[in-house]
Amino acid sequence: MNKLIAFPVRGALNRLHRDAESSDRALIDEVTGGLSAVPSGAAVADMMAEEQADYRGVCQGLSGNFMSVSPAYGRFLYMTARACKARRIVEFGSSMGVSSIYLASALRDNGGGKLIGSEIETSKVVRAQFHLGAAELGDLVEIREGDALETLKDVGGPVDMLLLDGAMSLYLPVLKLIEPHLALGAPVLAENAFAADYLDYVGDPRNGYLTMPLPIDRGRGNVYSVRVG
Repeated sequence: MNKLIAFPVRGALNRLHRDAESSDRALIDEVTGGLSAVPSGAAVADMMAEEQADYRGVCQGLSGNFMSVSPAYGRFLYMTARACKARRIVEFGSSMGVSSIYLASALRDNGGGKLIGSEIETSKVVRAQFHLGAAELGDLVEIREGDALETLKDVGGPVDMLLLDGAMSLYLPVLKLIEPHLALGAPVLAENAFAADYLDYVGDPRNGYLTMPLPIDRGRGNVYSVRVG
């Protein structure tokens, strides 16, 4: 089975990717100078500084933006969840639910399971739940509203896969929160992984991970790690 090519998932994703492109074009042009989808080093440094000063405020300022994964990255999420036969997935930064649809589709095709998401913005939680319902995947997803450092303290059991796609400055704290529950061999995917502390941690094999950059959406900081010890 492959839910990605079947109604209603395919229709929902096509519509949401179009909406995301329209919604986020001005923001992407602002961050990249309108030249490409790759943020400049200065823009990344500014975003990191703003987050570290007030990540809640930054998230609130982006409440109208999708900040969603690309179709190629979404397909990779689906493939990864299928390959590791995931039954419990944790997602930091559910946003409008686009990546959640890819992950929940994999869970459906794996025979069931639970996607536990965390989203700090109320309006995004509501929209994500609506989009998941339209894709007929809502029964597989629990999006917890609030700060992930609180909402993800109890994930209910072993975690087969972790997606980090929220406030960049929180990637390492969220990883360490989930780490005791990560199954051996669990993939950890981070989009916009520009935080030095996170990259240093997962890049050191002594911490129990093997890590490499992903050749998908180059410049967007997509990093792939596997829990190996």
